[in-house]
Amino acid sequence: MVACRTKIAKIFIPGLSPDKNIMLLPQDFVNFAAGLKNCNQMSGFFGCVSREECVNDVFYGTDYHSHLGTKRAGMAFYDGRKFIRSIHSLENGYFRNKFEDELPKFAESKMGIGVISDCESQPITITSHLGRYAVVTVARIDNIAELSAELLAQKHHFAELSDSTINATELVSILIGQCDSYREGIELVQRKVKGSCSLLVLTDHAIYAARDRFGRTPVIVGKNDKGYVCASESSSFANLGYEHVRDLGPGEIVEMTADGVKVVAPACRRKQICSFLWVYYGYPSSCYEGVNVEDCRYRCGAAMARRDADISPDFAAGIPDSGVGHAIGYSNEKKIPYKRPFVKYTPTWPRSFMPQNQNMRDLVAKMKLLPNEQFTRGRKIVFMDDSIVRGTQLKDNVVKLLDAGVKEIHMRIACPPLIFPCRFLNFSASRSTFDLYARRVIRDMEGTENLTDDLLEKYTDPDNPKHLEMVGIMCRHLRLTSLKFQRLDDLVRAIGLPKEDLCTHCWDNSSYME
Repeated sequence: MVACRTKIAKIFIPGLSPDKNIMLLPQDFVNFAAGLKNCNQMSGFFGCVSREECVNDVFYGTDYHSHLGTKRAGMAFYDGRKFIRSIHSLENGYFRNKFEDELPKFAESKMGIGVISDCESQPITITSHLGRYAVVTVARIDNIAELSAELLAQKHHFAELSDSTINATELVSILIGQCDSYREGIELVQRKVKGSCSLLVLTDHAIYAARDRFGRTPVIVGKNDKGYVCASESSSFANLGYEHVRDLGPGEIVEMTADGVKVVAPACRRKQICSFLWVYYGYPSSCYEGVNVEDCRYRCGAAMARRDADISPDFAAGIPDSGVGHAIGYSNEKKIPYKRPFVKYTPTWPRSFMPQNQNMRDLVAKMKLLPNEQFTRGRKIVFMDDSIVRGTQLKDNVVKLLDAGVKEIHMRIACPPLIFPCRFLNFSASRSTFDLYARRVIRDMEGTENLTDDLLEKYTDPDNPKHLEMVGIMCRHLRLTSLKFQRLDDLVRAIGLPKEDLCTHCWDNSSYME
């Protein structure tokens, strides 16, 4: 329990006697609240406003974002009289199974939003002077502790919890309600949040959609003859009968009704969309900024193949699922066969994102991939994988391949080494910096945990001897025949957008924060 006054806060910690609880100044509360770490990993949302009932469209549209989260999901609708919300855990089931039986209670609704979230419960419903509204977010709020302390000092309270911490989406909802209009409230969120925040706001007259002010995550509009949708993944449109209209620009806010999409606040100039969308967590059939994910992965693989004149593998293969597109591109460019020595067992391990617990992640990674010895014994294989984050999954996969008799394992990684933890989306959100495999190797090479930016810069340069030494150590540790990472300049060319429009922080420490 936290009791707040404007200038002082008293923290009541369960299990301590009252005389041992502490009076804290606001800055002390910020330090305390740092434990309220926002853990939103990748998430995805879908919203629809229609002249006809849209419950099934929101249900299936949200389900098409299930690759972006494994923990929680929710939907909220306005049926013309009231708001109806439902939230379920996905840790022991699937989105469709959890929500299908509840669809009748949303019947007749012509406006709704849904979300797949890897952390906090969403949507959040709020009653304020603006009226009643529901909010979903795709966000990482880096300064959640400071914002929480500020709101508590203003005598606001938080009713929702996310793993016993402040619910980031509720915080966003409260910020919106502090202003005189939805536009002003969303703009306040965009100004105050450090990190990233894209969101949908369901009201009694429209859905407001807003993209993160640097466009780090996509927000895409579609339409049919009955209304409009807004989603994180354009791949959610086709089977529901919607066609792509456009991507929102960075910081852009729109008001979406069944009759059209009105720009409420124009796009900002500066864009920093996450490059990892195309490398890993984007769905193959999706497009962001007009660039198709699968097509980009083909170009990534082809770029790796053009730099691989010194090996003669029997065939190319991808670590499923996201490595497959890269491997097909490699195979086509190298003019060698593409085969599947690994097959993913999908009936019980269908999701691409892993559980939150590290031990469970390791187990799932081991169980979901089955080797096919028809294509392994005595073979020389070049493998494409999307990235090396902690190294655990790749090491387990290599052990499987060696056990299955592979003669040579040439590993090609479709992006540069992940050296800097993501500060904006948490796709590589480490519990600590040294959870990242590349950081651990660099730490051991340098003999210190005090790794300055100037020192790390040497490891980001693929032509620097330090980088080559690091890759060589990884190769020996992982028991590979050879190991290479994609060059950042090749990756940027494969995506096809200007480097300044892409966030590449996790590879080269470059980002735009102001």
